[in-house]
Amino acid sequence: MARIDHRAEVREFLSSRRARITPEQAGLPAYGGTRRVKGLRREEVAMLAGVSVDYYVRMERGNLSGASEAVLDALAAALQLDEAERDHLFALSRATAGRGRRRTPPTSVRPAVQQVLDAITDAPAWVRNARHDIVAMNRLCRALYAPVLADPRRPANTARFVYLDPAARDFFVDWDRVANDAAAMLRLEAGRHPQDKALIELVGELSTRSEVFRQRWASHDVQFHRSGQKRIHHPVVGQLDLSYESMELPSEPGLVLNVYTAAPDSPTADGLKMLASWAATQELTEDPLTSDHT
Repeated sequence: MARIDHRAEVREFLSSRRARITPEQAGLPAYGGTRRVKGLRREEVAMLAGVSVDYYVRMERGNLSGASEAVLDALAAALQLDEAERDHLFALSRATAGRGRRRTPPTSVRPAVQQVLDAITDAPAWVRNARHDIVAMNRLCRALYAPVLADPRRPANTARFVYLDPAARDFFVDWDRVANDAAAMLRLEAGRHPQDKALIELVGELSTRSEVFRQRWASHDVQFHRSGQKRIHHPVVGQLDLSYESMELPSEPGLVLNVYTAAPDSPTADGLKMLASWAATQELTEDPLTSDHT
């Protein structure tokens, strides 16, 4: 994948969102007979958005240039977009107008951020960029993510692990959901930062080597990843049912802090204690995130 075709992204995103909404869901009368299109017709979307049919057709063909915020808001409402999808629509509009954000996601953190991670001793904590590169971890997370770090490529990348490493299907109990999430978050990032060469290369690698990723990528689904549950089967301590919180770091644009926690007095809390004891016995003379691997 040498570049991202912005017009094709717009076309496929809008048509896929239109196809999923039935007239009944949109509050339109259901006429008899067989509909030749899945979901809403273009003229129905135009009516719901309050724009002309010609104007909507032009937008769905990939031309969002000149579309005002009010028009995009109306289109998002007509297509019943959620928060992440609306964010993606606006990002695609900026990209097609040549106003896509140009930023290289950081691949390291300031010493102060690493000190914060190291101060968190009872919970696995790590920092990633929007490409899913792991840029910093505390010791407990290095132990938790030992299978992810087994690949010598650096920076370690969780999306690459999910789709290309067979161990991921054992490591993530809910692998299918995790795979969906990874593709949807990368799709969201591609809309925000279409000039990110490393992201384009990552998507190209995953598309070339994983049929499953190609299918998930083609769905054009996007989503935020802010909090939730993650079930991990660790090779040393067994299954861990973890809660996670993801928090953007205002002082480090483009980086997200992730912290895993367990309910007090739960089997998972005991498992994290065992994991901490195991980590303390390991020879951690070399930082697995910064060692010189190629």
